[in-house]
Amino acid sequence: MSSNRYPTPLLKKQADPWIYKHLDGYYYFTASSPEFDRIDLRRAKTIEGLRAADSITIWEKHESGPMSELIWAPEIHYISGKWYVYFAAAATKDPHPEHNTFQHRMYVLENGHANPLEGEWAEKGQVKTLWETFALDATVFEHDEKIYYVWAQKEPNIAGHSNLYISEMENPWTLKGPQILLTKPEFPWEKIGFLVNEGPAVLKRNGKIFITYSASATDENYSIGLLVADADSNLLDRTSWEKSKTPVFRTCEENKKYGPGHNSFTVSEDGTEDILVYHVRDQKNDEDTEDALHDAGRHACVQAFEYDKYGYPKFGQPVRNNSELKKLRRCENEKL
Repeated sequence: MSSNRYPTPLLKKQADPWIYKHLDGYYYFTASSPEFDRIDLRRAKTIEGLRAADSITIWEKHESGPMSELIWAPEIHYISGKWYVYFAAAATKDPHPEHNTFQHRMYVLENGHANPLEGEWAEKGQVKTLWETFALDATVFEHDEKIYYVWAQKEPNIAGHSNLYISEMENPWTLKGPQILLTKPEFPWEKIGFLVNEGPAVLKRNGKIFITYSASATDENYSIGLLVADADSNLLDRTSWEKSKTPVFRTCEENKKYGPGHNSFTVSEDGTEDILVYHVRDQKNDEDTEDALHDAGRHACVQAFEYDKYGYPKFGQPVRNNSELKKLRRCENEKL
């Protein structure tokens, strides 16, 4: 799939993009703000309409304390008649002295209003896990009348910065039962710059549960991997999950797209196509790997994808910017 009917990029300087199409027909968009100081939300009747939609700040960081720095990767979900936003925040920008990680924890907001751009957002507090360590990028999904929570975290006795875990939820802000390690960085492509598995996103299709995730440093080495389990398997059994040995979505030099990652999923306006939502750079990062995270040049993009004969997603490659595609076609026509 070499072209894209949606504007590329969809929204500039919007890393960790999340798009959710609700039953009311609206698409809801949120992402990490470039300043990492708030959570913004916008909605529109079409995906392209999100570009011009008003952006509403629904929550701002605290002046001090656990939710006062580096507000990252918000996601909006609708569970049992209420809206929930999951995000990560830190008390300081300083790294952990022992683990050499940031010091984020995961938090939840709740809103009972029909329109999440209105009403009050209540802080439901921190989602507590087995460790008080670097934790971020939580997502949730419902399956067989259960709510599951998938997130990235530093486990003290495992080398690296973050692994992916899954747990069942007692309610939208509390875990219950076992917390299972799904994947840790093990292949060379997952360990460039940093040992990172993060940014999980869930896709339920073709009798399977797919979880994409992002690995390596957030520069041009950032890539997307894939986990898959049968929908009728025990999702809390690590052996139920198969892991791809190679990235399923990665840098495309030809299309001048670098480090695609931290994706989510939505559907087309007519509901016939699944849409990959991701951020990507238009150039390689000129700074050191450690500084790539602070470069605001990660833009939100969307593109449709297909499935192979086994029912697995085929994401293809990140497409060129639309303007570049038009130039390329014009040049090709001039040669004829």
